[in-house]
Amino acid sequence: MEKKKLNFMFLMMLAIVGIHHSANSCTGITLNAKDGSRIVARTVEWSNGESPSDYLIVPRGFEKQSMLPDGTRNGMKYTAFYGYVGLASEDYVIEGLNEAGLSSGLFYFPKYGSYPKYNPADKDITISDTEFVAWVLGNFETVDDVIAALAGVKVVATDSRAENLHWRVADKYGRQIVIEYVDGLPMIYDNKLGVLTNAPGYPWHITNLNNYINLKPGTVDAHKFGNITMNPIEHGSGLLGLPGDMTPPSRFVRVAFFQNSAPELANSQQAVEHAFTILEAMTIPIGIQFADKTKIPNIPSATQWTAVTDMTNDRIYYTTMYNPIIRKFDLREIDFSDVKYQKHPLDTIKNRPMIDAVID
Repeated sequence: MEKKKLNFMFLMMLAIVGIHHSANSCTGITLNAKDGSRIVARTVEWSNGESPSDYLIVPRGFEKQSMLPDGTRNGMKYTAFYGYVGLASEDYVIEGLNEAGLSSGLFYFPKYGSYPKYNPADKDITISDTEFVAWVLGNFETVDDVIAALAGVKVVATDSRAENLHWRVADKYGRQIVIEYVDGLPMIYDNKLGVLTNAPGYPWHITNLNNYINLKPGTVDAHKFGNITMNPIEHGSGLLGLPGDMTPPSRFVRVAFFQNSAPELANSQQAVEHAFTILEAMTIPIGIQFADKTKIPNIPSATQWTAVTDMTNDRIYYTTMYNPIIRKFDLREIDFSDVKYQKHPLDTIKNRPMIDAVID
């Protein structure tokens, strides 16, 4: 019964990160404010229906043991040195922030990576790819700490139906990395751009940006074309050629352009609000991933939720497909030495709020 329960929970987690061919999108960005605030943000998509989405409050001292490929929880044991808030499916943290200001999140990474082969002799240092974020948030303060610890663990898939994941880790001191397992080895890339989507690998996306060197904010100037003068049509013609489809390469280019053409943001509140605005432009409407309209699920959006993390001020925010109102956790208001482990749904009411406009 325990193994069946674990398998069920894992499948729920697969749903939220989109580990199926028909649902496969996550988009991450980074913004810095003039007051020094550092912001990371991301979307989570799943188009085959609603996935159970929760937030977790995890206290210091919370003990956990990782799942193994055989479906048992006999892997690496770890105790949370830092408390954290995680946005999750069941008990699997997809995105979160700890009280030391370290942020981590997992992203779908199919076909372009591979973990080391599981060796039962290494079970005490083996951790499931789906539990990697929880381990990071519970144990480390900086990106450098994570890199140093990575050599001492084995990350494996815990279900043959799952494809690979990769991870973003960012700290309040300004460093951000992407971790990808390729041919069984961890590849660590400094994410100086601050953007992440899905496959192919991170270096490929950076190289691909060179194909869009012509993009620029604003409007292009009129110029001669043979015997006629070519004039821009309305504003924003500097964006001509910006890819508009929802594939990971196109989303990477598009969101990189939106991020880097952002206005100067004075403070953390402006940066948080602008991060939500950028990611609203990346929202995937339900239906575009289905050739057969009879199979489109009855949900508002393929983008199930969006998270924005203020690492400088220890806050994490979210909106959902059911509720665009921004909700906030202030980690400085949580006593992680005393709070109990808890899990709550992101939405308790599953219809979009509507109120009457004021008429004098």
